Amino acid sequence: MSRTILVTGGAGYVGSHCCKALAAAGWTIVVYDNLSRGWREFVKWGRLIEGDVTDAAALKRAMAEVRPDAVAHFAALAYVGESIEQPGDYYRVNALGMLNLLEAMREAGTSRILFSSSCATYGVPTRLPIDETHPQSPINPYGWSKLISEKMLADYGVAHGIRSVALRYFNAAGDDPELEVGEKHEPETHMIPLAIRAAQAGGGTFSINGDDFDTADGTCVRDYIHVRDLADAHVRGLDYLMNGGGSDVFNLGTGTGLSVSEVLDAVERFSNAKIRRQVGPRRPGDPAALVASAEKARRVLGWTPSHSSVDEIIGSAWRWHQKAG
Repeated sequence: MSRTILVTGGAGYVGSHCCKALAAAGWTIVVYDNLSRGWREFVKWGRLIEGDVTDAAALKRAMAEVRPDAVAHFAALAYVGESIEQPGDYYRVNALGMLNLLEAMREAGTSRILFSSSCATYGVPTRLPIDETHPQSPINPYGWSKLISEKMLADYGVAHGIRSVALRYFNAAGDDPELEVGEKHEPETHMIPLAIRAAQAGGGTFSINGDDFDTADGTCVRDYIHVRDLADAHVRGLDYLMNGGGSDVFNLGTGTGLSVSEVLDAVERFSNAKIRRQVGPRRPGDPAALVASAEKARRVLGWTPSHSSVDEIIGSAWRWHQKAG
């Protein structure tokens, strides 16, 4: 029996990869996206309703039309620096958008939601690896908008019986090995695509934000998780909800960090090109290391990342960006 899921932001990077995985798992996909940061050509596994999560009436119409069995909520603004410069946009799209979505779900009688959350809700870590009990103290409006959204989910769960799985990503990376969708942002701020662009330029320059951190090589360490593994976690999270699981939160990461220098080394290896490394100042509030404990996701969802080696992440990203040009 086919089940339907409404995927907000399903035309974006992570959302489109998750649509592919959900379709393969038998779900009927309906994407709701305003295409401001998503791509029409990434909507390949279901129909598209063009709409904005800040438009409460349009969202309610879509929900009433589709009557989905569940919702996956990816639609958001997601640039940390931009959130500091334009906090109003982030609270309007991310927080108000969540409120509008929950109200539309309540009216339509849809009671299950997957939420694309973030490790940005933790702020500067007080211990590593970071598990789900770590204090949440965001240091930018993006992180706060995600934490506020998590709190809304908890409150709507109590008041209206809406059950949720919030997935706190660490650093999403890599691309679809079949090259049907991939990482595409305008502007591009993510490290791996920028490093690949520098390599494609035949020895272009990559700016490192500080090389004096308390890490093995002095550059920041992050936990990179392949988008295929993220997609698998969403399928498992949805199965958990459909089987009656209660609201919960899960970290998605590998438990292993890669430094900026190590990522650049890997890109050089795949590209056979040298990248000029230019060291600039640290970014304000940039932690030396962010590494996840995803033991809870393994225990409860049966999820283990199987595509997140540095070679698979960089290799898949290199092939996608070579195709995309």
